[in-house]
Amino acid sequence: MALEHYITELLYRYNCVVIPGFGAFLAQTKSSVLDTTTHTFSPPTKMLSFNEQLTSNDGLLVSYISKVEKTSYEAMSQKVDRVSEEWKTRLRSNEKLELPHIGELWLNESGKVQFQPYEQVNYLTSSFGFSSLPSSPVLRENLKERVVVLEQKVPFAFTPEKRKENSFRPYLKYAAVFLLALATGLTGFRSYQEVQNREQLARQEAQEQISKRIQEATFFSNRPMELPTFTLDVITKKGLEKGTHHVIAGAFRFRANADKKIQQLNQLGFRASYLGANTFGLHMVAYSSHNDPKEALEALKQVRRTHSSDAWLKSVK
Repeated sequence: MALEHYITELLYRYNCVVIPGFGAFLAQTKSSVLDTTTHTFSPPTKMLSFNEQLTSNDGLLVSYISKVEKTSYEAMSQKVDRVSEEWKTRLRSNEKLELPHIGELWLNESGKVQFQPYEQVNYLTSSFGFSSLPSSPVLRENLKERVVVLEQKVPFAFTPEKRKENSFRPYLKYAAVFLLALATGLTGFRSYQEVQNREQLARQEAQEQISKRIQEATFFSNRPMELPTFTLDVITKKGLEKGTHHVIAGAFRFRANADKKIQQLNQLGFRASYLGANTFGLHMVAYSSHNDPKEALEALKQVRRTHSSDAWLKSVK
């Protein structure tokens, strides 16, 4: 029975094949390498090794052979044991055991089994059909040296081209300089005008935003501060409390909406009042009006906490 033939077939599928009572062949995947001596690329492969300590029967080899040869497991196990004993006897007699497509086994001076695999067979199935690829070295330094030598042997001489004198050439040069300066000045003037126009538009937009924005008085400490004020043309209503600081509830385009808002706020317990139309034609409604700025600020904070965070404070002189 050619036991090594079945071992070879199993090494293509498994990384460990145990010969009961003899040892185990192990396969480990090795990446592609470049041999700097021969300048060849080797494909990925399986490197074989032998371990004489793994002698327990794992059933892989015996089961495979019994299935191929269609014999019982017990009978095939006995045949494998006989081959194993024969191999060990040959090694003890200092005979070198050669297993085709696997490698050579022998005993060293201390009685340990040595193994030298054959590298002609690649057991990695993913590298099937691949072979070593020769690669010529890139001789960059040699090419550089050859170019240097060539430059030394063949000197290059540059002869300036003679041009005909032209009496109009100086005037053309001055005209070109004048045109360039004129174009640069016009470009700079246009850029300056564009900057001025942009600044004017920005100032107009900022003025419009400021006029539309509602100022709000803010206090950062308990120290009394002068409230920011601005002039507002207000059409007052008879019986209105004459306060200079108003907690504003909103500004409405139509008077009917302002009166409706006043009615709603009064039902909620506020002292709402109509302040009149501002310079933008919007009808102003106040939660309350106060002469004391501190009192007005406290009222503003109370309204923001309990009713609307959009309330704001307006002072009128």
